[in-house]
Amino acid sequence: METPSTHLTGETRAERERLAGLFGDLAPEQWDVPSLCDGWRVREVVAHMTMPFRTKPLGMMAGLVRARFSFNRYADRDARSTARAMSEAELLGLLRRNIEHPWRPPGGGQAGALSHDVIHGLDVTEPLGLPSPPPERLALVLASAGDKQLKYFGVDLGGRRLTATDADVSVGEGSVVMAMTAKEILLVVTGRRALTEARERSR
Repeated sequence: METPSTHLTGETRAERERLAGLFGDLAPEQWDVPSLCDGWRVREVVAHMTMPFRTKPLGMMAGLVRARFSFNRYADRDARSTARAMSEAELLGLLRRNIEHPWRPPGGGQAGALSHDVIHGLDVTEPLGLPSPPPERLALVLASAGDKQLKYFGVDLGGRRLTATDADVSVGEGSVVMAMTAKEILLVVTGRRALTEARERSR
C-alpha cells in the first residue's frame, strides 16, 4: 500500500520531470523573462531550484555566514551567481539528473520538497503562459499551508477561507468563503497574486 510519504515522493518526481520537459522547450529569450519572484528572471528561478542538488552543508553554512544568516539574502546571491556561471543547458541538465534526488528542506519534509518545486515552477510557468501542475498536486501543497506559511509569505487572508473549485482543499478558517481554482489559491497564499485578481481569474 502506498503511504502518504511515498505518494508525496512520487508527486515530487513527477513535477520535476514535468518542469524539466517544459524548460527544455524554452526559447533563449524566454530565459530572461521576469518571473513571479521579484527581481528574478526565469534563469534565476531555475538556478534557485537547483540549489539543493549542488550545495553541500558546509558550503551553505559559509554562504549564510557571508549573508549575515539571512537565508533570503543568501538564496538571492546564490541564484544570481549561478545564473551567471551556468548556461541554460547546464541548468537544465542539473535538473534532469536530479529528478529522483531525495532532498528535503530542513523541517519541511517531503511536503516541503514538493512545495518548493511546485511554487517555483509556477514562478516560471505563469509569466510564460505554460501549463500548471494538476489540481490534485496543487492540493497536496495547499494541504500543508498553515498560519506559519502565510506569515512567512506576508499574507493575511482577512478572515476569509479560500476553497478550491477543482480539488478537495481549502485554506484559512474565516467565515467568508471564496471559491477559486487551486492554482489561484496557491498563488495568493504565497504572495504571488492579489486576492482580487485571483478571484477574477477563477471566474
